[in-house]
Amino acid sequence: MPHLTIQISPGGPILDIQVGVSQARAQALQRAGRTVPNPIQIRGLVDTGASCTCIDPAVLQSLGLSPTGLVPMHTPSTGNQPHNMNLYDVSLILMHPALTLSLGNMAVGESQLSIQGIQALIGRDVLRRCLLVYDGQTGIFTLAF
Repeated sequence: MPHLTIQISPGGPILDIQVGVSQARAQALQRAGRTVPNPIQIRGLVDTGASCTCIDPAVLQSLGLSPTGLVPMHTPSTGNQPHNMNLYDVSLILMHPALTLSLGNMAVGESQLSIQGIQALIGRDVLRRCLLVYDGQTGIFTLAF
C-alpha cells in the first residue's frame, strides 16, 4: 500500500490538501458555460476525534459554495446540546509528491479553524479509506491509502 510519512508538527499531524467544488458541481458549471473555481491548497489536521471532515468557512466562501444541508453536531464545547452545522459538497485531494487520494464528491462540515493555524480537520470519513500510524516517540505519522 503506498504511503507517506510526515514529521508531526507542534500543531499535530498536519498535511496539505486541496479542496475544490465537487465533481458534480464542476460538471454543472461547465454545462452552464461558467468558470469552475480552481482548487485551493490548505492545511489540514488529521483528527481521529472528528466524525466528519470540516473546512473553514473562508475557504468554502472563496469557492463560491452554498450550504447543501444541516447536520446536528456534538463537540466537546457543546456538551449534550448539538449545534447545527452547515454541510457543503466539495472535492478533496490529499497531496504528496509520491501519491494522492482524490475524493470527488463528499459532504464536509463548516467550522471556524483558521484561528488554530489550519483550514481543515481531516475526519474519520476520509481516514476510513486510510491506514494511519501516529508514532509520537519518533515524531512522525504515516498515512497509507
